[in-house]
Amino acid sequence: MKLKTLAFYIAGIFCMPAFYAQNITDAVRYSADNIEGTARYRALSGAFTALGGDLSASSLNPAGSAIFNSTYTSFSLSSLNTKNKTDYFNNHNSNSNSNTEFTQIGAAFVFYSPNTTNNFNKFSFGISYDKTQDFTNDWTVNGINTNSIDSYFLANAQGLRLDEISARSNETITQAYSEIGRIYGTRHQQAFLGYQSYILEPMEDVDENTEYTSNIAPGTFNQQYAYAATGYNGKIAVNFASEVNSKLYLGVNLNTHFISYDKYTYLNERNSNTNTLVNHVIFENTLSTIGGGFSFQLGGIYKATENLRLGLTYNSPTWYTISEETTQGVTTVRNENSTAVTQIVEPRVANIYPDYKLQTPGKINAGIAYIFGYSGLISLDYSYKDYSNAKFKPTNDIYFSEQNNIINNNLKGASAIAIGGEYRLKQLSLRGGYRFEESPYKNGNTIGDLSGYSVGLGYSFGVTKIDITFDQSQRDNNYQLYSVGLTDTASIQTRNSNVTCSLSFAL
Repeated sequence: MKLKTLAFYIAGIFCMPAFYAQNITDAVRYSADNIEGTARYRALSGAFTALGGDLSASSLNPAGSAIFNSTYTSFSLSSLNTKNKTDYFNNHNSNSNSNTEFTQIGAAFVFYSPNTTNNFNKFSFGISYDKTQDFTNDWTVNGINTNSIDSYFLANAQGLRLDEISARSNETITQAYSEIGRIYGTRHQQAFLGYQSYILEPMEDVDENTEYTSNIAPGTFNQQYAYAATGYNGKIAVNFASEVNSKLYLGVNLNTHFISYDKYTYLNERNSNTNTLVNHVIFENTLSTIGGGFSFQLGGIYKATENLRLGLTYNSPTWYTISEETTQGVTTVRNENSTAVTQIVEPRVANIYPDYKLQTPGKINAGIAYIFGYSGLISLDYSYKDYSNAKFKPTNDIYFSEQNNIINNNLKGASAIAIGGEYRLKQLSLRGGYRFEESPYKNGNTIGDLSGYSVGLGYSFGVTKIDITFDQSQRDNNYQLYSVGLTDTASIQTRNSNVTCSLSFAL
């Protein structure tokens, strides 16, 4: 993993808009959300649209903060364990990783109307932070494939002039890679890596050549592919809510979103095929992403009876501005006259792409809850999000228009349901929940359906409460190694297990 240990990078490729590399995977990653937040919220699997009375519930339905009777604050600590079972050409692997961090903190301030005849009985103002996604994950696959990484470099190189993908006589690898990226873009850089590492061979050794063959002979290839990612998606919500006639609760959230995502991939391929020149390839890539965005939510909760509550929330799209940079390198070993020759192509250049805009789809939540007095409650939520509405902008950009068509043709609306219940025994509360979410993909395989359950406990000391929850979810997906050429997929079954502890105070 040599790229991790480079002492420096030369930053400074500012590509033109036509050289963007964003795709449907990025759109889905930043459009998805998860059940994060307080332990009580997670214990009911997020079925809080009609309930309120919880800071993470207020982040779901902004009317929920008006349920509080007094000023309320809470913070939460979560421990996440991710376990992956992978399959690549019938070779099975498994791994797990864990991390612990604060995932929620916030406060809601409640003010009662001094005029008892006023229809608006009370108001609330709140501010809270919730981590909405955790991107931390890593896994490794290995297997015997008949498709080589050379197909990736060939797919990028075919049709490009040799003088556009090769270094001049007086240029270093760093200078050539940087200049090619600045003038021609990402595709040419990939072809450059393939040519400089001896994977590609031009049909004619002239500048005008546009056809290439591979120095890796057909046969079988022993491949190992590793994926490692860190990062999160977080949201700060500023909340305003009011109780009207002791029956209706209305609220609005103004949300600021944050993205931090880092990904590292590593391919190690070996072959001993007859007549092959290159028998070992290592291909490394890193991606670093930061971004920010804005969204708003409108919500209401209606007390149909003293025990029955109905809730409805509209979540606007999130309008993101995102910055990305990449680094990459190739190492090959070739056999020349029975001598192993190592070729290292490490440009040490960070490709800094222009900021781009992403509009994620909006979402509708509806909920119904029944309160059994002090004894407990049961709540049911339904939500719908149409992932095909995700859009890269500006939409009149040729590349973005193409990607938006891919999104529209491959993604669909996804429904989700969640059900949760709580039973109280004096100061002790027993909780549980279940949730199911459809795949955002029309094929249902690229990312599969999600299912999960939760159990939790809570204990009230009066103004102070402590809650603890265990929840687990599982989802299968088929991860495509590269966008072109080596497009084989690894099957991954991911199981996320969380233990969350929350401390809250009613002031």
